[in-house]
Amino acid sequence: MSAPKTNLEKQEKRHRPALWGMAAVALLVALGYFVYVTFLVAEGETPGEPETVIEPNVTATD
Repeated sequence: MSAPKTNLEKQEKRHRPALWGMAAVALLVALGYFVYVTFLVAEGETPGEPETVIEPNVTATD
């Protein structure tokens, strides 16, 4: 079953603001991540590296 009234040009025109909004949000997220990583590297940290490493206390039992 198909839609009763399909006008692709009208639908494209109506969806254009939403698509531009999603593209803008994706661009802002990418820019924010880039700035975040840049500031981490400027402070001397490596992105993805934990600040502290917790060694497990494992005792061997025989």
